[in-house]
Amino acid sequence: GFVVGHAGLYQALAMFAVAYFIIGMTVLSVCAIATNGALDAGGAYYMISRALGPEFGGSIGIMFFLANVCGSALYVLGLVEAVVDSFGIPPGQKAGTGVHILPQSYWYELLYGTVLLALCLIVCLVGASIYAKATFLIFLIVAGVLGTILVSFFATRPIGVPIRLPHFNGSEIENGSFTGFSLTTLRDNLGGGYAVDYTTGQMMSFSSVFAVMFNGCTGIMAGSNMSGDLKRPSYSIPRGTISAVLFTYLVYNLLAFLMCATCNRTLLQKDYGFLRDISIFPPLVTVGIYAATLSAAMSNLIGASRILYALARDDLFGRALALAKKTSASGNPVMAVILSWLVVQLVLFSGKLNTIAGVVTTFFLLVYATVNLACLALEWASAPNFRPTFRYFTWHTCLLGIAGCCVMMFLISPVSASASLGFLLLLLLALHYLSPSSTWGYISQALIFHQVRKYLLMLDVRKDHVKFWRPQMLLMVQNPRSSARLIDFVNDLKKSGLYVLGHVELQDLDTLPSDPLQPQQDSWLSLVDKLNVKAFVSLTLAPSVRHGVRQLLFTSGLGGMRPNTLVLGFYDDTAPQDGLARHPAFSSAREEVPLGFPPLRAPATPKLLSAREYVGIVADALKMLRNVLLARQLESLDKAWELRRAASPPPTIHVWPVNLLRPDSARYADTCSLFLLQMACVLNMARAWRRARLRLFLCVEAGAMPHAQEEKLRQLLKDLRIQAQIQLVPWDAVTRLHWQTHQGPPGGPAPAGETAEEQEEEAVNFPANATQVSDEYVCAANRLVLEQSPAPAVRFLYLPRPPADTSLYPLYLHQLELLTRGLGPTVLVHGVSAVTSTQL
Repeated sequence: GFVVGHAGLYQALAMFAVAYFIIGMTVLSVCAIATNGALDAGGAYYMISRALGPEFGGSIGIMFFLANVCGSALYVLGLVEAVVDSFGIPPGQKAGTGVHILPQSYWYELLYGTVLLALCLIVCLVGASIYAKATFLIFLIVAGVLGTILVSFFATRPIGVPIRLPHFNGSEIENGSFTGFSLTTLRDNLGGGYAVDYTTGQMMSFSSVFAVMFNGCTGIMAGSNMSGDLKRPSYSIPRGTISAVLFTYLVYNLLAFLMCATCNRTLLQKDYGFLRDISIFPPLVTVGIYAATLSAAMSNLIGASRILYALARDDLFGRALALAKKTSASGNPVMAVILSWLVVQLVLFSGKLNTIAGVVTTFFLLVYATVNLACLALEWASAPNFRPTFRYFTWHTCLLGIAGCCVMMFLISPVSASASLGFLLLLLLALHYLSPSSTWGYISQALIFHQVRKYLLMLDVRKDHVKFWRPQMLLMVQNPRSSARLIDFVNDLKKSGLYVLGHVELQDLDTLPSDPLQPQQDSWLSLVDKLNVKAFVSLTLAPSVRHGVRQLLFTSGLGGMRPNTLVLGFYDDTAPQDGLARHPAFSSAREEVPLGFPPLRAPATPKLLSAREYVGIVADALKMLRNVLLARQLESLDKAWELRRAASPPPTIHVWPVNLLRPDSARYADTCSLFLLQMACVLNMARAWRRARLRLFLCVEAGAMPHAQEEKLRQLLKDLRIQAQIQLVPWDAVTRLHWQTHQGPPGGPAPAGETAEEQEEEAVNFPANATQVSDEYVCAANRLVLEQSPAPAVRFLYLPRPPADTSLYPLYLHQLELLTRGLGPTVLVHGVSAVTSTQL
């Protein structure tokens, strides 16, 4: 009557259609989730938490608990209003007459509400079985009353109904009328006629009327809230919920039409208890109203207690809800019931019914939107185990339900909706950082998998372009204990590209009972988490390290995301140091290094890898067209100290883009030199290295027009948008040592039968570098690099290609060791792919 009186028939039917559309979409989602496995206590909270994870589940659980608590208070206040309307002393009278014996005031009405709530508490404390019996009895009573009301519309003759309204000088009487079925009455009630609500004194509007009306539709979760008490929740919830929705929708529409055709607007707006006046048996209507509101209050109270109990049992809020876990011998969560009752009692202090209707509606709509979101996420994730027996839903219904809930939330009360979303966000953040990890499974992981697979298929290697090239690293790690700072350094080099930590275990699977790599996987993943690097882990079994690296180069990555750069630690005789124990991620947090990593190799213990095999790995990578980085003494790089020191000159990165082992082919614009420049620039672009400055060393000889070379190099840097300081380094004294052992000065004629093009090709491929320079020359080149001051944070040097003759591998490695000896953190770089672009 309240809805029809203010909104008129057309808007009332529209309200019912909108409300039941939202509810219908939500019911489909509830039924889908409820039939996809065993349900436990908590209803909607249980469904959401197990689908969307503890953060969403816990925050929505609290919101749903508050919605049910406020809903229970709402129905208790409604019952008090009905009782006072029937038995209250009329305004302006000091003593009651007849049945009007109850005093009316805020405190008296609070007392009546407290007594009625205590009755609900007693029923809920006894247990779910008595509640089920009580609600079934109430259902029969309400159905009987509804039958008599429907008959009354036809059987009662037209009558006038005097309505006593409170007034500032006592009370006034208005006359409403029951006209029987009248076309005139129907026409008068078709349109809206919003007026002041006589119980609150507030002007009504579409949104405020909808907020009150929607509370009569929120009982759809009553069955699912009892999921822990039902014998077969997956069977009962869909059938009970759908039948309840259809039944109430038909009844509401039928009542709206009958009221519009028989009651004038004054009666509908000024007397919310008018059904008693037109009923063939008025006391029965009073009993029906009491029974319906009492049932709804109990339903919300027991629903709130079950949600609170489920929240407490899941330990999402720790000790804060520990008390709510306690149950009776029969399993009834008595402490959760008592705590819920206390919160409802506090809400009762708010007083008027319509005051909290908007808040309750907003909370319920938010919960319904999240139930739809949970079902949508499960459907979109396409997980094989999501196969509900209820199939009458699609992702479209879920999306429509979410949209409908959100739109109506803001139409009803923008302030309440915004406050509710803000509160939800705070709960989400608090639970994300404070709640323990769960074993329920995270829908986010399923959704991420689904999207990543889709986008990986779209990532077409045939569409790669040098403009969008990025380093994709495979770092080989023998033991993380000695490689913590190297792992961190390569993380800075990846520039949002793929980063894989590779490890080779030297065992034969044929001789083992099970895969030995599975137990190690967790230790490696924990290491990645603690070091805070964005890396994947790839472990393999192989008879030798070289075979294992080949396997990883061939198989690591997926689709268009495959490593294009291999990073190795340097092969020397330095005893490994345990840098992991001294790493800030473990030393500052007082946490132990993850178990599962073996102790470091003792200095006297032979290595698992020979020098020849090590150089063979480099050669293999280059044959596979992978770039190669060799990192030496990176464990001595204290990045935090280097980059945060308060010294006036910022830390520097020294770049030597010339092949120091091939002085007769020293050029700055070949593929390898440009790749080396790119890697130094990428490091400088990393957030932690932005304060550092690049210094580029141009080796010049007498009579070689150094300024022209410098200008040419400066132009190249300008074209590549690389900011670096160029420093000229005379190296005549060094190259002289080379030419003393080789015929022909620099710039002399090419050997007989060798064209300039062949000479250039040879310079790029370096067929036999190690035989072309002496140790004396290499040591002089080492001193040249070392003399450039101030000492940099890290150096980038040109890595020559290994010799074609494998017997020269040890000599090649020996000369690399001489070249980088004592230089501190150094990266030797060899690039095989074009990585720089001067185009837009």
